[in-house]
Amino acid sequence: MVKLGLKPLKRNNRKYSSYKGTIGKVADNLIERDFNADKPNQKWYTDVTEFNLRGEKCYLSPILDGFNGEVISYNVSKSPNLEQINDMLNKAFDKNNNLDGLIFHSDQGWQYQHASYQQRLKNKGIKQSMSRKGNSMDNGLMENFFGILKTEMFYDQEDKYETLDDLINAIKNYIYYYNHDRIKEKLKGLSPVNYRLQSSN
Repeated sequence: MVKLGLKPLKRNNRKYSSYKGTIGKVADNLIERDFNADKPNQKWYTDVTEFNLRGEKCYLSPILDGFNGEVISYNVSKSPNLEQINDMLNKAFDKNNNLDGLIFHSDQGWQYQHASYQQRLKNKGIKQSMSRKGNSMDNGLMENFFGILKTEMFYDQEDKYETLDDLINAIKNYIYYYNHDRIKEKLKGLSPVNYRLQSSN
């Protein structure tokens, strides 16, 4: 390739970051990379990732359960704002009544330092946990999920999506597939939802 003057295509791996310094209270890291949970609603994880489709961007904000990797709730938005995070929380809280004692882990993004976000968790008896600054693997469960999602339905497949709305719909469809149909060896060959239902029986 060098002799022919060719250069390989390089993907922009710059990760979206919502970190804006310490603007609120930073929580202790209660998870310490022990991501697994013995039962549902014991450990939750969240983060925001960016999709860039030919210069147009959208942002996915999901909650993952450490018990089975299930996406509890999510929001896809064209702007990474507090409304997105509140909608994600509303959906999660509507589906789960008793969350007292749950550990909810994130990075140190501005959304998670916001006083209103932290108060909402406190009102539910949720213990907030945060990764150490600059340690993405402290939230490794989310990093792994984003990697799987983008590899399976986005990277090198951008031409499939004519518009940003097409991509947003595909993200939603993928999350349904991931929860209900995509099997995992560590879940005894079951999907996250089926594993949870079998465990509850």
